[in-house]
Amino acid sequence: MWTATPRILRPLAPLLLASIWWNLPADTQAGKILVYPVDGSHWLNMNILLRELHKRGHIITVVRSSSSWYISEEAAHYTSVTVPVPRASSLEDPKYMASFLKRNLEIWTSQWSMSSFIALQQEMISLLEESHRDSAELARLIIENKKLNGQLKASKFDLILTDPGFAGGLVVGKYLGLPTVLNVRWITNAEGHFAIAPSPLSYVPTLGSLVSDKMSLGNKLKNFLHYGIGLYIDHIVVRPLYQRLCDEYISPDSNIYSLIQGADLWLMRVDFVFEFPRPTMPNVVYMGGFQCKPSKPLSAELEAFMQSSGEHGVIVMALGTLLGSLLPETSEVVAAAFARLPQKVVWRHLGEKPSTLGNNTLILDWLPQNDLLGHPKTRVFVTHGGTNGIYEAVYHGVPMLGLPLIFDQFDNMVRLEARAVAKVLDVMALGMDDLTDSLKELLDPEKPYQQNMQKMSRLHHDQPIKPIQRAAFWIEFVMRHKGAAHLRTESYKMPWYSYHSVDVLLFLLSGAVASLLVVWISCKVFYCLIMGGGKVKVH
Repeated sequence: MWTATPRILRPLAPLLLASIWWNLPADTQAGKILVYPVDGSHWLNMNILLRELHKRGHIITVVRSSSSWYISEEAAHYTSVTVPVPRASSLEDPKYMASFLKRNLEIWTSQWSMSSFIALQQEMISLLEESHRDSAELARLIIENKKLNGQLKASKFDLILTDPGFAGGLVVGKYLGLPTVLNVRWITNAEGHFAIAPSPLSYVPTLGSLVSDKMSLGNKLKNFLHYGIGLYIDHIVVRPLYQRLCDEYISPDSNIYSLIQGADLWLMRVDFVFEFPRPTMPNVVYMGGFQCKPSKPLSAELEAFMQSSGEHGVIVMALGTLLGSLLPETSEVVAAAFARLPQKVVWRHLGEKPSTLGNNTLILDWLPQNDLLGHPKTRVFVTHGGTNGIYEAVYHGVPMLGLPLIFDQFDNMVRLEARAVAKVLDVMALGMDDLTDSLKELLDPEKPYQQNMQKMSRLHHDQPIKPIQRAAFWIEFVMRHKGAAHLRTESYKMPWYSYHSVDVLLFLLSGAVASLLVVWISCKVFYCLIMGGGKVKVH
């Protein structure tokens, strides 16, 4: 075989063989995977991973509630277990989520003050409390349903794949005694790394702090403030909601945070071309951008519109599935700014058409975002800063203008702005001139945005295997070895005083004090012997 290989290809043979190996079906037999997802946009990327696992021959069962928003009851690549619930969870109700976003925007429009900051935090904590309560209740319904419980146990799953943003799946997985794999970026109160890896607050930003890894003293104080808010959410809001389940069905010594920390494997939706560098752990596998794929041809009508842009190219705007349109007055500003530009615009916009809309702008109820971002005519992506859209833009090398609205979108845009591949504007203080000038700056070939994004895209692509193949391999690794305990630190089982070596410091301090005391007493006795002529008075 080797002698038949052309001489010019021989140096490439190891890489070719590795590529063939990674694209072959797994060498394990088909496994049984129980999937306990989080609804909404989290499900979109979980479903991509499930399709890959199904393609590799695995049998997938998805747990969903009867009120699920995104998760279909029937699909070709999985079977579902539908759990009847008395009402829809807040995360499964698009009307509730739209109302929540509207309330946040209304608070945001008022002049910033401590009271508005507190009001925004209260809104967020209220949403989290209600959502975690629903998550815990769904887990209880599953565990206490004897028939369903028996079916799940009888299925003899090889592992549970779950998203720890809402942690009901961790309770169910632990109750069933299954190895746990997490599809994760966020946990119940913070970014995932904070649960398992050293996270110095001097250079590791916390969720909501909106600071980079280069912090001034003021930024460090801000980082500490948001870390404290995360601790409050964890200890006061989240843990009590799951604790009764842990007490009854797991162990009184456990809590939901220890279940998160005890997971076998973390599939982290992060690539360090985007994320700030930080300490990590051996059971963390990075798969940032795993949902990305080459673009497909557009419809004839959309392709004709893209080609009509000529040398100026096209701007694509989409604000995700939660918010199809901005407030009417903001949409008017956006439309007017687009009308000033020579570029064509494809804009996903629901609701009333803005009166300031220019002839260069095409409005659609839905658009093929990935295919548009991969089109050679696309120049800039106007986005709310959702993770899926960001990685698609990085994959295709398209600079971004961020209009973050909620959740982690602000943190995402901070990271992109720090890399000089994006600009960020305050959507509630959006002016026509600001928007126009920012777009012109991003489009200017003399500015660094285009070049920086192309470099970022090349770095993202320069990997030995695709992120989704890496994720699938490690899931199968956990199946083959019935877990991955050898990769997991046991530090989470240590009490806080032992983890931070407070007990060691107290021991050393006690020893030092005892030594000083012995020396002091010895000196006093010696002094008395000298001064008393060899006699020490005893009182």
